[in-house]
Amino acid sequence: MVNPEIPSWRKTVQSEIVAVTVYADRALVTRRGVVDLTGIEQELVITSLPETLEIESIRVSGTGTVGVRLMGVSSDRIYTTEPVTERVAHLTRQIEQLEAEKRHLQAQVDALALQSSFIAGLREKTEEPFAQSLSRKNLSLSETLDFLNFLGSQYGEYAIASGECKTQQQELDKELQALRASLQKIQTPHPKESLSIVVGVEVAGEGKFELEVSYIVNRASWTPLYDLRFNTTSDIVHLGYLAEITQSSGEDWISANLTLSTAKPGLGTLPPKLEPWYIDAPRPQMLRQRQLATQRPLLPTIPEQAASAARVDWQEEDEGAEDVLIQAETVTAEVSKEGSVVTFKLNGGGNIPSDGAPHKTTIFNDDYPCNFDYVAMPRLVSFAYLQANVKNNPNGATLLPGKANIFRNNVFIGTTQLQNIAPGQEFKLNLGIDEGLKIERELVERLVDKRLISNQRRITYSYRLIITNLLDKEVNLKVTEQLPVSRNEQIKVRLSRSNPQIQLGEMGILEWELTLLPQEKRDIYYQFNVEHPPDLMVVGLDI
Repeated sequence: MVNPEIPSWRKTVQSEIVAVTVYADRALVTRRGVVDLTGIEQELVITSLPETLEIESIRVSGTGTVGVRLMGVSSDRIYTTEPVTERVAHLTRQIEQLEAEKRHLQAQVDALALQSSFIAGLREKTEEPFAQSLSRKNLSLSETLDFLNFLGSQYGEYAIASGECKTQQQELDKELQALRASLQKIQTPHPKESLSIVVGVEVAGEGKFELEVSYIVNRASWTPLYDLRFNTTSDIVHLGYLAEITQSSGEDWISANLTLSTAKPGLGTLPPKLEPWYIDAPRPQMLRQRQLATQRPLLPTIPEQAASAARVDWQEEDEGAEDVLIQAETVTAEVSKEGSVVTFKLNGGGNIPSDGAPHKTTIFNDDYPCNFDYVAMPRLVSFAYLQANVKNNPNGATLLPGKANIFRNNVFIGTTQLQNIAPGQEFKLNLGIDEGLKIERELVERLVDKRLISNQRRITYSYRLIITNLLDKEVNLKVTEQLPVSRNEQIKVRLSRSNPQIQLGEMGILEWELTLLPQEKRDIYYQFNVEHPPDLMVVGLDI
């Protein structure tokens, strides 16, 4: 039977999402649907599309066993009210069940109160006869203790049981309050907005036709995420290139072919237009505003919470077991590059619901040769920091800016931020503190000359660094120290001695490049002088 509300020349196409290309701030969705044509159709309609759809981006095409001419595309905005009968019935049943439990608990509380009253009455009625029997020694001490224990235990049991029932009642009240609020919310009608795509057609006859529609939706994005795993016994960094996909476009992407793209369609095609760049002298009003701004108290900054990622690595060993453990296979993406745009076509269907939550998927995994070195700043910390020098594969993919979780010997040690790294580009990874190098720093001399030299007071500082390589391998270490930098022309700072010898760098920086053999200990010594007029106070020398 033909639905009288839908004319015979208009036919609804049941479609599903078959492919999605996700960009940095939007997504291109492709739908397909097959329809049986009779030859009289003039419009094909796809309904229930999300309101995040950009109308100007709609494109249609199709193939079939009958000739079809696509005449044009338009869209309709539809407001509907979602059916809530089933949801209301479900919430009502839950509320009735909790109310029955609450009545049962109240009956238990009433029964316990009645038992407590009975015990109280028994105590009052037996108090005087019990005292008389006790004074006449008609009751033994054990009988007296048994009676008192009976009264006390009964009171305690009734009080505990009654308290537990009341606690359960309070929990039920909270659940009932939440359920009643949900019921009231869904009983209030909220019209839902959706879009329909109307495709004008000319049909040559009967046959099957597959209609394909593509469009851009907002509220969709993806960001790179990396796992960096390394072992101090090998010169390899294992990089896992992940994608974190988030979307709340209004439609779920179920079993769709997902492609991630680095293109930025949202930036437009025209270069930005320069506006005049004005400069001016400060006017009295501007000066007053600036003075007020400097007098306002600054708001406290909120420290950024360190993101952490949890990973569980396990290995089961059983020499007597006959079962062969099969390593799980990780699905990776096909990487392609055209110009500066890189696309990652994910193998396997993607399931990304429209929930706004991040969903992770693997793009690829690869091993990168590297070499390790260490850096140390003994004046600030008594540890050395491990760094890896890595080179991106010349024929590989661009590593986009993103957060990287670092695992050392399968132990999570922290996060770092990768910048945009092109194929063939070298980059450095900071891998945290390595306690395999022990660094000690001590002030061995602070000498103030008692006599003035050229009417100047001289203070001599001498420092010694003791560096011990506790590792079983040779390491390269860059040690950085610093001398104070004078901001007053009357204060002079000079490096007088250093062993190994070194030239003083800019801003008072001293750098030694060392190679330490396994278990080797090395000393570094340096001395500097600070000269100034005797009547000039020097601040900042509390080192």
